Amino acid sequence: MANIKDVAREAGVSVATVSRVFNDSGRVNEETRRNVRAVAERLRFWPNGVARSLITNRTHAIGVLLPDLHGEFFSEVIRGIDLTARREGFHVLVSSSHSDTKELVTALRAMRGRIDGMIVMAPEVESIPAIRANAWGCPVVLLGPGGETQDFDTVALANFDGAYAVVRHLGRLGHKRIATIAGPAGNRDAQERLEGYRAALHEAGVHHTRALEVHGDFTEPSGYQAARALLERPPRPTAVFVANDVMAVGALGALREAGFRVPHDVAVAGFDDIALARHLTPPLTTVHVDAYQLGERAVQRLLRRDAGEPAPGHSHEVLPTWLVVRSSCGGAMEGRGASAARPSDVAQRPARARAARKPARAAKRGGPRRPRAGS
Repeated sequence: MANIKDVAREAGVSVATVSRVFNDSGRVNEETRRNVRAVAERLRFWPNGVARSLITNRTHAIGVLLPDLHGEFFSEVIRGIDLTARREGFHVLVSSSHSDTKELVTALRAMRGRIDGMIVMAPEVESIPAIRANAWGCPVVLLGPGGETQDFDTVALANFDGAYAVVRHLGRLGHKRIATIAGPAGNRDAQERLEGYRAALHEAGVHHTRALEVHGDFTEPSGYQAARALLERPPRPTAVFVANDVMAVGALGALREAGFRVPHDVAVAGFDDIALARHLTPPLTTVHVDAYQLGERAVQRLLRRDAGEPAPGHSHEVLPTWLVVRSSCGGAMEGRGASAARPSDVAQRPARARAARKPARAAKRGGPRRPRAGS
């Protein structure tokens, strides 16, 4: 297969000139441009991203690595990344780690040299050292871990605040035995939501026991099995906070199958506010998360400064969440209509609850720029 040196030799020009032709540089006269393209066509040469990067150090591609590619949440994150990247002239390469560190490392190595920067959602505790060891100077923005790492820029969700708001809402409705179907152990997002649940119960003086905490894995079947397990632990809970809406769908199915009415016998609330949530029976009270904005902000952080600009330190941005009150918890609707949302009102949360989680420094919103070299 012909390479850029073959084209340069046949066209009688330098490799740099061939590079300028295929990168649409204005510093090449039209006759030379036509000659180079004719030679390239004859040799069946077209520069791929890796070949261009050897000359320009730019591929105009961003790598995206997520735990999964299935489901509305991840598709919205990808949509936010893709549309924002396109506006800035970048393409997106997407892969999945399946929440496995070995697969994460394999994907990182496969993308090396093909991208100008990487956006990674790897909420597992052990993933940060693996990313650090395999990024090899590539700019990286992490989705999810908040301010726990000083190695990379991060864009996270206010998991604690959202969980606190929805559990506080259940407490204000009079529930005293509130259970949770948490996400997987070792997952940072799941842990923050679990901490928010515990803090809300503590501040309300509601009796709490670890027997009311059952872990799932953010999938519908695990929500179903976890709800079945909670129903077998007398006395049964009067309300259940589920750490994501997909598991809440499974939990609602288990409750319906067991003959329990929602919200008359058991109130249910979720987290994420996927589109399906408002169409469930009954419509699901949940925490609204702007997954599109999460992807959008990640790209903007990645492209925030020109190459060569001094790095002032890594930023940690936390996006707000909103409580969306619908009929699955039996409370009065808030705002206009069943799907009206309101902020989680962190400022009015008791001081002890605010201190229960590690604060994250909000990032200044810089305009989209080119990735800086190294991270």
